[in-house]
Amino acid sequence: MGKKKIVKQSEKDLLKNASGPEAAAAKSSPSGGSKKFEKGKIYVKASYNNTIVTVTNAAGDTVAWASAGSLGFSGPKKATPFAASKVIEAISEKLRRTGPFDVDIIISGIGSGRDSAIRSLINRGFNPLSLRDVTPVPHNGPRPKKVRRV
Repeated sequence: MGKKKIVKQSEKDLLKNASGPEAAAAKSSPSGGSKKFEKGKIYVKASYNNTIVTVTNAAGDTVAWASAGSLGFSGPKKATPFAASKVIEAISEKLRRTGPFDVDIIISGIGSGRDSAIRSLINRGFNPLSLRDVTPVPHNGPRPKKVRRV
């Protein structure tokens, strides 16, 4: 039987032989696929059931996202301020090397994690350039039901 011979290839040889999106990403940037971003947008959706945070670059392409449900919170605990701060902590760990650090914050929803998410973003070293609330608000709503006559 004997020992098997293991051939180790250099990175240049691997890139020559490789094909697909991984190889294209490795060829395009010298650092191996991750790219630094100066500016970006952070979307915080705080509902009664969950808190979802999405980070995009200036062009609008998603860089990272996290939600309270994806971190293991379940049931009504997903909408708490503590869960929102943990979501921001997870996002900041994902963005530690690549950025963006100068961000526009866009908030949607009326959940209890709104304020906690903003405070956590600022405490984690993000520099908020603007803060926008895009929560949909009804303007008078639909027509009410007809009055019941007995």
